[in-house]
Amino acid sequence: MNHQQTSSDFIYEDWSLIETQFKPEQINSRETIFTIGNGYLGTRGSFEEGYSRSLPATFIHGVYDDVPIVYTELANCPNWLPLVVTIDGDRFHMDQGEILSYKRQLNLRHGLLSRWVRWRSPKNKIIDIHFERFASLADVHILGQRCQLTSYDGEALVEFQASINGYAENQGFNHWEAIDQGKSNQGIWLQSRTRSTRIEIAMAAKMTISGTEAAMQVSTVPGYPSISTTFLAASQQTVTVENIVTVFTSRDTETPVTTAQAKLADIADYATLFQDNQQAWDQVWQTSDIVIEGDSQAAFAVRYNLFQLLIAAPHHDEQVSIPAKTLSGFGYRGHIFWDTEIFILPFFTYTHPDVARNLLTYRYHTIAGARRKASHYGFKGAMYPWESADTGDEVTPRWSLPNNYYGEDVRIWCRDREIHNSADIAYAVYHYWQATGDDEWMRDYGAEIILDTAIFWGSRVEFNSQENRYEIRGVIGADEYHEFVHNNTFTNRMVQWHLEQALKVLAWLQQKFPETAAQLATKLQIPPEISTYWQDIINKIWILYNSETQLIEQFEGFFQLKDIDLTEYEPRQKSIQAVLGMEGTNYTQVLKQPDVLMLLYLMRPLAEFPYDEEILAANWHYYAPRTDITYGSSLGPAIHGILASDLGDSTRAYKRFMQAAMVDLEDSRGNTQDGIHGASAGGVWQAVVFGFGGIQFTENAPVAHPHLPPGWSRLKFQLRWRGQWYKFDLRTGEEAGVQGCRGAEEQRSREEQYNTPYPMPNAPFPMPHPDIRGFIFDLDGVLTDTAEYHYLAWQKLADEEGIPFNREKNEALRGVSRRASLMLIIGDRPYSEDQVQEMMARKNGYYEQMIENITAKDLLPGAIALLHELRQAKIKIAIASGSKNARTVITKLGIADLIDSLADGYSVQKAKPAPDLFLYAAHQLDLNPSQCVVVEDAAAGVEAALAGGMWAIGIGPVERVGKAHIVLPNLAGVTWKDLQFRFTHKLSTS
Repeated sequence: MNHQQTSSDFIYEDWSLIETQFKPEQINSRETIFTIGNGYLGTRGSFEEGYSRSLPATFIHGVYDDVPIVYTELANCPNWLPLVVTIDGDRFHMDQGEILSYKRQLNLRHGLLSRWVRWRSPKNKIIDIHFERFASLADVHILGQRCQLTSYDGEALVEFQASINGYAENQGFNHWEAIDQGKSNQGIWLQSRTRSTRIEIAMAAKMTISGTEAAMQVSTVPGYPSISTTFLAASQQTVTVENIVTVFTSRDTETPVTTAQAKLADIADYATLFQDNQQAWDQVWQTSDIVIEGDSQAAFAVRYNLFQLLIAAPHHDEQVSIPAKTLSGFGYRGHIFWDTEIFILPFFTYTHPDVARNLLTYRYHTIAGARRKASHYGFKGAMYPWESADTGDEVTPRWSLPNNYYGEDVRIWCRDREIHNSADIAYAVYHYWQATGDDEWMRDYGAEIILDTAIFWGSRVEFNSQENRYEIRGVIGADEYHEFVHNNTFTNRMVQWHLEQALKVLAWLQQKFPETAAQLATKLQIPPEISTYWQDIINKIWILYNSETQLIEQFEGFFQLKDIDLTEYEPRQKSIQAVLGMEGTNYTQVLKQPDVLMLLYLMRPLAEFPYDEEILAANWHYYAPRTDITYGSSLGPAIHGILASDLGDSTRAYKRFMQAAMVDLEDSRGNTQDGIHGASAGGVWQAVVFGFGGIQFTENAPVAHPHLPPGWSRLKFQLRWRGQWYKFDLRTGEEAGVQGCRGAEEQRSREEQYNTPYPMPNAPFPMPHPDIRGFIFDLDGVLTDTAEYHYLAWQKLADEEGIPFNREKNEALRGVSRRASLMLIIGDRPYSEDQVQEMMARKNGYYEQMIENITAKDLLPGAIALLHELRQAKIKIAIASGSKNARTVITKLGIADLIDSLADGYSVQKAKPAPDLFLYAAHQLDLNPSQCVVVEDAAAGVEAALAGGMWAIGIGPVERVGKAHIVLPNLAGVTWKDLQFRFTHKLSTS
C-alpha cells in the first residue's frame, strides 16, 4: 500500500516526492531538493531546458579548485543536462507559452527524477513532454537522460538538441579552461581542466531516438559540443530521445578522455542501464531503509534524508568526505566540517561500515594538513582544520564579505578558535572501531589519528599552577554565538575523553601490535612519559560542574552573562543573532546550538560523565529554553529531539525531530538553495534509531528501549554491529523485537539472554514488607571479580616502588578508594603530591590494560540470572562502585542494558564507609534509602549501606561482612523470591 500525504504543493508518498505546482520564486531551493546523485557526483534538480535565475550544478567528489577569498571550493563541473526542445520554431521554456499541467517527481527508491509538462506553445501547439534522469548507482561514471514528447493536437516540427556545457560557473567564477572536444562514432566529448589544481575532466555523450526516423547532427561550438535531430511528429505520436553520458576525471584515471569514450562505446542501452541502477538501489535500501507506520509524512521525510546521505556517500573513494551541504549546492564551498564525523557518520557506521571507513580514512590522508596547521599556530601533533577540503589544510575563509556595498567585512574566528573538531574526529574514529571491531584499520590508520591529535591537545592545554589545573583558553565551543571564551566545558570534557581513549589505544597497540606501536612512537615522537602526562591532564583538566545544582556551566563566566527570555522575541523569521547583533549575543546567555547538551549527547552511548538522567534534566531545563533552536543552527533540533526522548517528553521530541526532518523539504530556514543540510539529515537517522528506537549498545549486542511517538504504530530498521546484522521491529504496545541474522537456535538464545523487553506500563509489582523497590550492587567481588585485577595492578606498582605488598594486605583495600588504597600501601613513606598522582595514574593504567579483555564470561555465578529476575519484577537496579572504570567494566560485561543507574568514582567526593555513594545511587533511582538493598563484599561497603539507612546483603565470610542483614557466600542460586522471604523474616524477628 502506498501511503500519501499532501503538504503545501508537495505530495509525500512512501517512496516519492511529488511537486504539483511550479513556483518560480522557489526555483533555487527546489533545485536543491530534487538533487540526484550516486556517491561520485551530485546534480542539482535544474531544468534541462534552463531557466532564468537557475543555479545548475554538478559536483564531483574531490574536484576542488582555488578561488579568491574562500581559498578553494568544489568546482561546478561541465553541465551534462542541457536538452533543448523546439516545437515549430518555439523553444520550450517554463516561462514562455502556457503550462497546462505540471508534475515533478523524485523516486527515492531508484534515484529517478521525472517531470511531466503539458505545454501550449506561443504558436498554440499543445505538447506533452516527459523528462527523466538518473545517476547510476551501479556504475558511478554513467548518467542517463530521457525525454518523451507527444504532439497532442496535430503534427509538429520538432528539434532536439542535447549538449555538454563547458561553461559551468560557481556563481560567477569559472574554474575550467577548455582543452579539447570533438565527435566520435558514438557522439560527442568534452575535455576541460581546472585552472589551479589542474584536475582534468572528460564527458562523452551519445543520443538515440525511437518512435520516428531521424538523422543525427553533431555541432562542435567551442565549449559546447551538441548532438541534434529534427523530425516531423504526427498527432498523438510519442517520440523518445535517450541521452547517455559518461564522466571521468584525472582523479580516476590518467586518460579521462579515452576512458570516457571507451566506456560509452561498451555500455548497454538506457533501459538496461536503468535496470542495473534499480538493482543497485534495491540492494542499498535493504540495509538502509527505515519503515515507519502510522505517520506517512515522517516515513517519507526519513527516507528522503537517508537518500540525500546515500547519494553523497563515497562508496569507492577514501580520499574524499561528505561536505556540509553534501553535493547539492554552493553553500560552504564543498568544505568538510565536524558535521560529517559527529552527525552523518553514525548512519554509515551502523548500516554501511565500508563507507564509514572511507570517510574516516579521508581524515588519515589529510593529516599532513592538520600537522601543518598545528605547526603554524605553534603547537605539536595534528590540529584538524575547522573547514577541510582536499589537502587537510585550513580553508575556512578569514573574512566574510558583507551583503551591501557599505557594510564592514566580518572576521571569521572559527578557523582560529573552534578547535574541538580534533576531539570530535577522534570520537568518530574510536566509535567506528568499537562498532566494527576493525582492528586492522585501527592499527593502520585510526591509531595515528587518535594519538597525533592527542599530542596536539598536550601542547594546547595550559597549566594553571595557582589552581593546580589544566585549562583551555580562547576558544569557540559548539555554540558559535560566543566567539572567545575560556574553558568551554564541551571542549574540555571532549579533550579529557580523547586523552582517556588515547591511553587505551596506545596500550592496545603496545600489547597487540608492538611493532606498529614502536613505529608510531618514532614517527610521532611520542616520549615514554607521555602516558603519565596525558593522565595528569585527564585528572586535572577543569570541568565546570556543580554537583549541588548538577548544572554544567557552558564556559567560564557564562552564568554571569545577561539572561534572556527568547519567547519575548517571538514571532520572528531570523536568528536571534540577527536581532541582537553579534556583540549582543556574545554577552547574552543565548545559544546558537546545543553545547552542554551536545556534550551530554556524546557522552550518552556509555553513560559517561556527565551523562545521567538527573544531570540531563537539570541542564535541559536550563539550556533548552536559551537555545535559538528555530533559526540558530540546523544541527540542534535532532539532538534536542533525542534528549527530549530520554526525558520522556515525547511531544517535544517529535516536534524537534520533524523540524530536523523537514528542514529542506519545507525550506524552513530559507537557505535550502545553498544545499542540503547534511548534518541535520544524519541527525534525523540518529533521532529515529537512538531516540525513538532507544538503541543502546552493550558489549554483546544492540538493545532497543523504544518510546515511539504518538501515532507511530511500527518502527522497523536494522543495524550492523561487529560483523552481525540485527533487525529491529518495534511496535506500539508490544515488546521490542530484535533478530540477529543467524541460525534460529542461536538467535533464540541471544534474545533470551540479551534482548530486554521494553517495560510497558503495568501495575506496581506487589511487594511484601519491607517495601524494597531497588537493588544497588557493588561491582568488584559481587557481580564480577575484577578485584583480582586491582590486586595485580597494586602488586605491580608496589614491586616497582620496592614496597612490601601481598594478598593479605590487599584485603584491607576492599571497598576503599584508589587514593585511600595507595595511602594504605605507602604508609608513612615520603611521597610528594605529584608522585602520589602519578602512582595512582600508573596503577589505573595497569588495571585498564588488564580489564581490556573482560567479557560476559567474567560475570560471577548467579549474577546475570538475578539481574534478569529483578528486571522482570520491575525492581530498579543501580551499580555503586568507587571505581572510576566502572562504566567500562559494565559495558564489557554486557549488562549495561540491565542497569538503571550508575554511581561511580566520579559521582561523589566521600568514599565508603561514608554512605554518600549509595545515597547518590538511591537518589538516581528516585527511591528512598529504606526502599533499597545494597549488595556488598566489603566491610566498608556494608558499613556505608547501614549508615545510609539501607538494607544490606554481604557477599563473603561473616568475619568480613557479618554486619549485613543477610550474609551469602555468593549469588549462585540466589533468587528474588528467596531474598523476599529472608527480608520478611528479618523484619518480623527484629
